[in-house]
Amino acid sequence: MADDDYVYDEATGEWRPAAEIAAAAAAAKVARDAAGNVLADGDSVTLIKDLKVKGANQTLKQGTVIRSIRLTDDPQEIDCRHDTIKGLVLRTEFVRKR
Repeated sequence: MADDDYVYDEATGEWRPAAEIAAAAAAAKVARDAAGNVLADGDSVTLIKDLKVKGANQTLKQGTVIRSIRLTDDPQEIDCRHDTIKGLVLRTEFVRKR
């Protein structure tokens, strides 16, 4: 893109530089835990409340440590494994970075 490219922002009703719009979109896709800490692939997290796991008839207790998380396309979800549950997807609002 050239420096003089502008994009109409419907939220504000203004023409804004395309680079500014792209930077705002990239910043919006950052995964954060319940405390606001930035999460990255391979981080370890701790559950902040008991969670009933659908389809497994099991409850993950508060304080359970989940290691080696993977980020997904949705910044509000992380993909992870637990010793007894494979293919587990958790919402970032229920975890805290260790």
